[in-house]
Amino acid sequence: MISVLFALLTALSNGAASVLQRRAARTVPDSEAMRLSLIGHLLRRPLWLAGIGLVIVAAVCQAVALATGPIAVVQPIFVIELPATLLMAACVMRVRLPRRTWYGVAAVTLGLALGMASAAPGGGSASVHAPAWIPALLLTGLFEAALVAAAQGSRGNTRGALLGLAAACGYALTAALMKDAMARLTDGGAGALFTAWQLYATAAAGVGALFLLQNALQAGTLVAVQPMLTLGDALISVAYGVTLFGEELRTGWWLLPVAVALALIGAGCAELARSPLAAGDRRWPPARRVD
Repeated sequence: MISVLFALLTALSNGAASVLQRRAARTVPDSEAMRLSLIGHLLRRPLWLAGIGLVIVAAVCQAVALATGPIAVVQPIFVIELPATLLMAACVMRVRLPRRTWYGVAAVTLGLALGMASAAPGGGSASVHAPAWIPALLLTGLFEAALVAAAQGSRGNTRGALLGLAAACGYALTAALMKDAMARLTDGGAGALFTAWQLYATAAAGVGALFLLQNALQAGTLVAVQPMLTLGDALISVAYGVTLFGEELRTGWWLLPVAVALALIGAGCAELARSPLAAGDRRWPPARRVD
């Protein structure tokens, strides 16, 4: 299935980008948090630019995935970004992961497979009826504003987690807008795509999500940010798929294995959170801060 293949490529590219961006963000002083100057600092760091390159690759793969499959299928696959990020970070840092971390990787992967097989998301339309975007955008804006306000009153990993969830919401919105925009390309060609407001809203939502993610990575450890980013993106995207695109999920007794799948993913993420590499101790070599 083309959509699944490109969703996997998207997840791997985003995981690698997170590793590189996290390394770069750690070199920025805390005084630059939630300021546009944060991006100026990062633009001078080759690792961050390489991460942005991978983000662009991921965006292209995601567009193909969303154009060929339901959003409720494509976005949940990104749950594997967390284990993929740790595996790639271990490779970059030349660190041997503990056995328990491998158990966490297996739990997240098996949980995703079980959840997708049980929920069997599918169906729905390729585009959204325009008026439906009004309440969706209003509710999304209020939710993100509440998260950012809560983050402003916190510090460290709590702040990183809140901003990570806000970024996840932004990326889920970006995916929904992107899928709607790609439907215009399929139906009316390039002209219809470039005159669709969804295309430009996709770019705006993506830039906003990227800004929130950089602040999340600067504020907290990778383990605080990445679970909120990947799980939040998946769950919020499913909500968009069901409410905006009319996609369907299995219910009834199928909710039991879905609950087991969510428990596996949660347990796996908790175990991955104990990884010294993800926690940022001495086996995650800290970058020197620039004052």
